[in-house]
Amino acid sequence: MLYHLLYPLHEVYSIFNVFRYITFRTIYAIVTALLITLILGPWLIKRLRTFNIKQHIRDDGPAGHVTKQGTPTMGGVLILFSLSLATLLWGDLTNSYIWIVLLTTWGLGIIGFIDDMKKLKSKSPQGISARFKVWGQVLLGSALGIFLYLSPDFDKSLTIPFFKEISVNLGVWYILFVVVIIVGSSNAVNLTDGLDGLAIGLVLIVSITYLLFSYFSGHSTIATYLQIPFIPGSGELTILCGALLGSATGFLWFNTFPAQVFMGDVGSLALGGALGTVAIITKHEILLAIVGGIFVIEALSVILQVGSYKLRKKRIFRMAPLHHHYEMKGWSEPKITVRFWIIAALLALVAMSTLKLR
Repeated sequence: MLYHLLYPLHEVYSIFNVFRYITFRTIYAIVTALLITLILGPWLIKRLRTFNIKQHIRDDGPAGHVTKQGTPTMGGVLILFSLSLATLLWGDLTNSYIWIVLLTTWGLGIIGFIDDMKKLKSKSPQGISARFKVWGQVLLGSALGIFLYLSPDFDKSLTIPFFKEISVNLGVWYILFVVVIIVGSSNAVNLTDGLDGLAIGLVLIVSITYLLFSYFSGHSTIATYLQIPFIPGSGELTILCGALLGSATGFLWFNTFPAQVFMGDVGSLALGGALGTVAIITKHEILLAIVGGIFVIEALSVILQVGSYKLRKKRIFRMAPLHHHYEMKGWSEPKITVRFWIIAALLALVAMSTLKLR
């Protein structure tokens, strides 16, 4: 919005020429999203308490979580608001990729909102059925996959990290691939959101990484130098990733231990979908499994735990997802969170190193 209002003035006042630069607009998208979140955060937390929108804790969880009962939830609406507003203010609104990511993010946010509302009405940690939730994710993923598949200018091939000249043309199977990414990424973030600050801190780290990936993929010179796919227009997603970074940082202010507010499924499902969609558009889908390695491990721990119990009637972990396993072993919540952040930062560096290891 500001880009469209102010950039045309550069013909009269040269200072407005800065609005043509993605780096400039990204910086202010970060600042804008951060300030919106920090300013509106206390007001939202107060409102959530007033309307009794509070978290219900599962009975079979770690004993230390009992004290979290009654903490305001659904704070993810603040993340979505600040992310969207900052993106719309500083982004090029004629760019289709921005709208694709925002629509996918909000679509998953609506599914999460319905889930959170069901938990509030039932006054239990059980929301909508897993089948309903997954089908909603599949429909959104299918819509995204079909749209991209039918877009003549979008590359439907799968790039392989470490190999500069190897790509796989998935054909119509590309639609299914997109569905897997969207369902997997949104659920992985959702499962990881179980400790104060854990999921949002990881989202922060991944958003920084994909901020760089988006910029590189959208810059023809850099993309050619790094020998990665050049995706015209994907550079604008740098601004969206910046807005995500700012909103995540602002929310972490209130979500860090001991949390004043939880993001709820409205936040975790939406943020996972946003990261997955950006990964798809920038053609760094496989790297998402490396950058978001903690998300992957958390999801796998649940799958392995359920599978093992059904097949052998034995559990692999003391409790799943994995962060609860370490809680049951006596690790403090902040220790688990910070150590997972450190591992995530290392994984992000590994993922970025693949840009040169080709």
